[in-house]
Amino acid sequence: MKNLSLPIRFGLVTSAVLIAYFLVLALVDKHTNPAFSLVNAIITGFGIYEAVRLSKLENLDNFSYGEGFKTGVITGFVATIVFSVFFLFYATEVNSEFLPELLQKIKGGFNADIGMVTFVVAVMGFATTVVSSLTVMQLFKKSGNLAQNK
Repeated sequence: MKNLSLPIRFGLVTSAVLIAYFLVLALVDKHTNPAFSLVNAIITGFGIYEAVRLSKLENLDNFSYGEGFKTGVITGFVATIVFSVFFLFYATEVNSEFLPELLQKIKGGFNADIGMVTFVVAVMGFATTVVSSLTVMQLFKKSGNLAQNK
């Protein structure tokens, strides 16, 4: 259980930052612009980076690529699930005009409902998690160079 507490904590903190960022965008009426979702990837990547960094500091001798990758994936998945639940709640209960505004802004002529949009948000979060975890682990993996292994 101790192995899971760190990524779950960082996942919850990351999701809180994602939610706060979304609400700040909503305050300035920019939350319907999909271009701002790029910052979500940066926030998620930073949360994963910090979780993996702390995991490596705590278990310097037993740290492996697989352990770091697992920490990153769990962190990102927790953040994505919590944010997706918040997104669904926001779009259905808080601002019922959000989805039509978002679909109009995309200008794709999509006939999508909130379930489909929430699913896309979740899939984007999961994809960002895997890519960010792989990227972060390039910084923290043990090198094949003898001088760097110390």
